[in-house]
Amino acid sequence: MSDQHPLDYAAAGVDTAAGDRAVELMKEAVSRTHDSTVASATGGFAGMVDASALLGMRRPMLATSTDGVGTKIAIAQALDIHDTIGQDLVGMVVDDIVVVGARPVLMTDYIACGKVVPERIAAIVTGIARACEAVGCPLVGGETAEHPGLMAPEDYDIAGAATGVVDAELVLGPQRVRAGDVLIAMAASGLHSNGYSLVRRVVEVAGADLGGHVQEFSRTLGEELLEPTRLYTGVCLDLLGSLGVGEDGLHALSHVTGGGLGANLARVLPVGLQALVERGSWRVPAVFDWVRRSGGITWEALEDSLNLGVGMVAVVGAEAADQALATVREAGIEAWVLGDVHGVDEGGTGSSSRGAGARSVSGTKGVHGGSVELHGHYVTE
Repeated sequence: MSDQHPLDYAAAGVDTAAGDRAVELMKEAVSRTHDSTVASATGGFAGMVDASALLGMRRPMLATSTDGVGTKIAIAQALDIHDTIGQDLVGMVVDDIVVVGARPVLMTDYIACGKVVPERIAAIVTGIARACEAVGCPLVGGETAEHPGLMAPEDYDIAGAATGVVDAELVLGPQRVRAGDVLIAMAASGLHSNGYSLVRRVVEVAGADLGGHVQEFSRTLGEELLEPTRLYTGVCLDLLGSLGVGEDGLHALSHVTGGGLGANLARVLPVGLQALVERGSWRVPAVFDWVRRSGGITWEALEDSLNLGVGMVAVVGAEAADQALATVREAGIEAWVLGDVHGVDEGGTGSSSRGAGARSVSGTKGVHGGSVELHGHYVTE
């Protein structure tokens, strides 16, 4: 034993100096997310925000959400590009909060890795910070955990959690949805951050090269697959502010993530109502058709896994549809009428005439609510 160096944390595989270096590299980007409400500096044991604004609410409700990026990280690792998936993380977390009408007030992140590479960790967190800054949500804390022996040196995973607040009288959801409401679709920026286990399997089966140029995308396959998730928090809060929550206002929002359009839209519909979605009301972006053709996947399987070009849906009163469309478009996001909401007859079939290929989706994510009927045929670019 006398000839051996004494064991310490570094000898066990944990480099605390590298962790400190990563914090220094990311500190400026994180600080840019801080506004006057932030009461703690980067590096403290706990992040704090001044919640005095809640005193002006009649009945403040705290909303919280946590999520990760999933296997999209494998694409980032393969391409050694790590500054975009942070936006995916923020989108998956913060845009789940805004669907109840909540404004995000803070976010934290967690990174587990086999080995801390300061530049890589800083790139990830800088991406998170940029997205937090874009949606006005302070990034007030985080943790980078080095797990030697449990994870390979190049491996990492990220997760995040956010908290928001909404006055009880403004909470959005199924309780506000009525027959006659209109569905306003907001375009996705691409695959977002769901279904990548399927997408990566398609890439493998097709023998596709992530670095290869794809004519339909006008860029490489890898660049297309890493396109960051669009952030909807700002425009959704704009809709809430401009439309209100009255009979002809904003009634519900659905963030289209894992499970696809039908499954997620059904979560914000009450029992007795059915949303009728017209598949031909938009052109499905090229990347989704590439996945379908390259993997020999049916449209039904695809619509149960991917967003197919619809990232968020607003359910609004019929008289508010035109204003909702204008508000979303003013934010630089493509928007269109996706369908509407009907009552369901005693047989449970809805008021529509089901044509070939129509299917109904309900009872997803453990929610006992309304249903979504998708009908017509998809139109590709």
